[in-house]
Amino acid sequence: MTTPLKPQNALLSATGTTVFTVMSALAVQHGAINLGQGFPDYEGPEEVVRAAAEALLDNRNQYPPLTGVPELRTAVAEANRRFYGLEIDPVSEVVVTSGATEAITACLMAVLDPGDECVLIEPLYDTYLPVVRMLGAIPKLVRLTPPKWELPRAELAAAFGPRTKAILLNSPMNPAGKVFTAAELAFIADLLQRHGAYAVCDEVYEHLTFDGWAHIPLMTLPGMRERCMRIGSAGKTFSLTGWKVGYITADKSLAPNIAKAHQLLTFTTPPNLQRAVAVGLNLQDSYFAGLSTTLQAKRDRLAAGLSALGFGVLPTQGSYFVTADFRPLGFSGDDVAFCRHITEEAKVTAIPVSAFYAPGEGVPNHFARFAFCKADAVLDEALSRLAAWKAARAAGVRAAG
Repeated sequence: MTTPLKPQNALLSATGTTVFTVMSALAVQHGAINLGQGFPDYEGPEEVVRAAAEALLDNRNQYPPLTGVPELRTAVAEANRRFYGLEIDPVSEVVVTSGATEAITACLMAVLDPGDECVLIEPLYDTYLPVVRMLGAIPKLVRLTPPKWELPRAELAAAFGPRTKAILLNSPMNPAGKVFTAAELAFIADLLQRHGAYAVCDEVYEHLTFDGWAHIPLMTLPGMRERCMRIGSAGKTFSLTGWKVGYITADKSLAPNIAKAHQLLTFTTPPNLQRAVAVGLNLQDSYFAGLSTTLQAKRDRLAAGLSALGFGVLPTQGSYFVTADFRPLGFSGDDVAFCRHITEEAKVTAIPVSAFYAPGEGVPNHFARFAFCKADAVLDEALSRLAAWKAARAAGVRAAG
């Protein structure tokens, strides 16, 4: 007699396919312009790509050091000093990972034990919650709501308690486009000090800020140096999302545990890509300023077009995304229905903002997230398609009337 197979992991079995995969597949199916998933449709700096290609040919393709090649760890430390005034030891305080998603997981693994509480701020990147739960920790959710995305200080303070081990903080924030202010960061820092907690700081959009907004790493605040794990992304900084190279800056008291977690996850990252990213981090200031300026122009292009069509477009201080309220267009369904509808009918794909919240009462369900990290011609075509869709809907309503 054969005994039936036992159930697989319950949490993973209950976790649906990521909304980005679902919507991207739907976009392909319907020939839609994909403004859903946040990846550029253009290449990164030529000198960085060339450095990666050349690095394949110099016979250094075996296992690199666990924590990263010396060139990249040195470049990360120098970038911390150059942009934020942080003095970092490249040998003992930098860990290179296979992307920022792995970095987030490794940092959470480094500090969380089963039963610990971890504060998460919604809306949130969709891997945060499952990873915290996989580690046996307890998520404590604090919700930001559009259109202002203000930090609810009383609710945040109430989320901290005797079992709080960490907060996962994303600034600039996806999908809200929010850059946390110095005052908000000071409030968070005070809570961390009073509760002896750590901070995992997802700062992948650190160089993608607009309108004079400046990213402030929580690590730069008094008392935060030894408790913060600061995560950067070559994919976002150099428009090379397929490379999956991330880097963590953490105090020498934290870095060993992070490295052990990294060892269990991927162990290392392709050395040619690491060495090329080091070239990128050493680019002139004009590159980083130009990155922000170029993306701000794309944000303005898409936001103005959506506004002209009647969307309620929210301010975006950073990241790749604009959030738009579609209720003024007269669509009666929720955001999931809307994003599916415009993919099928307008041939333009966006992401429902409710996907960035845990299911529950009061989740905003009338906003869509549009990525603007695309060629201008692609953005213009997407707006043209949405305009045609809107006109067709209006004509249909008139005909029905």
